[in-house]
Amino acid sequence: MTIKNRKVYGSLSSPASLKVLACLFEHDIDFEFVHVDLESGEHKQQPFLAMNPFGRVPVFDDGDITRFESRAIIRSVAHEYGKKGGARLLGRQETSYMWWLKLKQNWEKYVLDVYENRLSKFKYLASDDYTIADLVHLPNLEALLGNSYTKHHLFESRPHLSAWCFDILARPAWTKVLEMQKIAQPSSA
Repeated sequence: MTIKNRKVYGSLSSPASLKVLACLFEHDIDFEFVHVDLESGEHKQQPFLAMNPFGRVPVFDDGDITRFESRAIIRSVAHEYGKKGGARLLGRQETSYMWWLKLKQNWEKYVLDVYENRLSKFKYLASDDYTIADLVHLPNLEALLGNSYTKHHLFESRPHLSAWCFDILARPAWTKVLEMQKIAQPSSA
């Protein structure tokens, strides 16, 4: 049996990196996190460009293949590891979660009304099971709910949306991502 040396190259300030980390934690996948210094432009230089010619984080190297683009990484990981450890992030209806992934890109007020309506019928966006359609929202929800104006005006008036947000933000995998961020932040002492 070969033990893979998996690595995630990214930044804890990058929502795309955070999504990938949450996905890996959801699947209980061991990996090494390799910090990429975005401020110094490390992602726009070699050797990073050899892994991702577009110079964007994250990059996931699972020992066999190197992948980039957070949604491609998440779908690949969910597909490859989805039947292990009970996590089944792809869901049963691929077309449903793909539609919700695409819709996620538009955080305008009317979209939140669509989400509220959908969540009044299902526990999660694509179905009653947590999928990658939910996972990809974690970084943005964390940021939006940290703003009291946004929290009050966009979420509190939508009880199903609000319940969904607090449910997915409380997942152990997301808690691990936030712990990584907290550890990486310089102390203000």
